[in-house]
Amino acid sequence: MNSSWDRARAVADAVLYEGYLLYPYRGTSSKNRSRWQFGVLGLPGASDAGLGEDDTLAAQFLVDGARAITLVVRFLQLQHRRAERERAHGGFEPVEQLTTAAGSWLSWDEAVEREISFGPVTFCDQTLAMTADAATDIEVVGGGRLVRERHEVRGELTITTEPDGDLRRVSVRVRNNGAAARDRTDAIARSMIGTHIIAEVVGGRFVSLLEPPPAATGAVSRCSQHRCFPVLAGPPGADDMLLISPIILYDHPEVAEQSNTALYDCTEIDEILTLRVMTMTDEEKAQARATDPRAARIIDHCDAMSPEDMARLHGVLRDPHGSPGLVPEVPEGVDWWDPLADNAVRPEIDAVLVDGVRVARDSRVRLHPTRNADAQDIFVAGKTARVTSVHEDAEGNKHVAVVVDDDPAADLHDWYGRYLYFSPDELEPLETRYSPP
Repeated sequence: MNSSWDRARAVADAVLYEGYLLYPYRGTSSKNRSRWQFGVLGLPGASDAGLGEDDTLAAQFLVDGARAITLVVRFLQLQHRRAERERAHGGFEPVEQLTTAAGSWLSWDEAVEREISFGPVTFCDQTLAMTADAATDIEVVGGGRLVRERHEVRGELTITTEPDGDLRRVSVRVRNNGAAARDRTDAIARSMIGTHIIAEVVGGRFVSLLEPPPAATGAVSRCSQHRCFPVLAGPPGADDMLLISPIILYDHPEVAEQSNTALYDCTEIDEILTLRVMTMTDEEKAQARATDPRAARIIDHCDAMSPEDMARLHGVLRDPHGSPGLVPEVPEGVDWWDPLADNAVRPEIDAVLVDGVRVARDSRVRLHPTRNADAQDIFVAGKTARVTSVHEDAEGNKHVAVVVDDDPAADLHDWYGRYLYFSPDELEPLETRYSPP
């Protein structure tokens, strides 16, 4: 498998299991009793009847010069796990929780990954069937057994295409076409959960719908989406992979390298969620382990985490002493509101050159206000101050945040982030000149 597929699948797996388990991962938690959240395709009529979700997701995207595409539809099929205790005189009886010397299990809804590939398919209108079969599996454990049951899930993938100038607009629709639901339990049992599509183009390229080339903006405006959105997948610069996701993403999404285990819980920050797990009592952790093997792995991983592992979750700190560390330029063509622009700057460690001196956090400066923005400028003129951060606004203007040295409330201002801001030309550095390495 090539790197584009590897990167696309890593993000797709995160999409597939987003919301699969929710902190605190215990079956007694009310939110874990209705945790299926994104990309759920319910049975026909289930949404109108108040029993489930809409039965369809649909997307339109543009291809340039392609001969065919490969489409991979992925979703989770619900699997109900019933815990049964062995009777003294033979047979088994259902229980809410089975506890034996081998472990503890709740009666619980798990899920099984389903991946159905089509293609390469040429650009002709067609409807293709999808089926996830029903099955019953039995696992014997000491003193009882676990009975896992799945109901058949039926769906279809419809592909239509039409020219749009020099490009081709492709429409794909995934629909759950099973029989009408009897009740809520039946509806979710035969739903397609976490549904999304990975597409690969053959002999051409996909056009970004977020940042299209000028010649394609009109065609992009004519593309419509229903409950999902297509983004370019794979490494930056690649245009042969597409991820059609029920979760809002940007082009070329990726899983942070610091995130080394799946926590599932609805886009929660790994560091915060890990700390929360660490605060759980032994009894609460045992309850979580009894829900799902994935929950047990989360608990074990958090319990085994070293201080170094925890520090990595806090993010990557660039060494301000190893390079000039000046406020970086936003990549060309990236708008200021784009996450890529936001990630490019780090006010707490970025710097600005003032009279050839590098000014950054903890630098010492003397204030010479020139804007006369308010009376406060008069009071701080000539005062010395400590720099706390360096910022750049949407117009490219630099702003340096400081705390005045002899302010009686300096420590308090620093504690809750109430700073004074000055332009670099209003500062006199008190350190020696900066010499690039």
